[in-house]
Amino acid sequence: HPDKIYPGDSLDFWRVLLADKKGKRLLLFAEMRLPGEAWLEFRIDKDSVLHQTATFRPKGLRGRLYWYTILPFHYFIFGGMIRNIARARP
Repeated sequence: HPDKIYPGDSLDFWRVLLADKKGKRLLLFAEMRLPGEAWLEFRIDKDSVLHQTATFRPKGLRGRLYWYTILPFHYFIFGGMIRNIARARP
């Protein structure tokens, strides 16, 4: 559907786990090949502030090395993502 998402839907390399319009929360699980598991959550609080949380659960030393290697890039990636989402708001 062009403007609705449902649990189980695929968005690029993310799987929708929760799409709760009433609760103003979207939870995505990364389906890309990673040395661990990753989630991305968006929620809107009572003051209409958009919050974005990226969570990564590394598996072993390789997962930890991966996380710390790419950590600096996430400030740009996720910061830019939330700014673009906020600008696109109707």
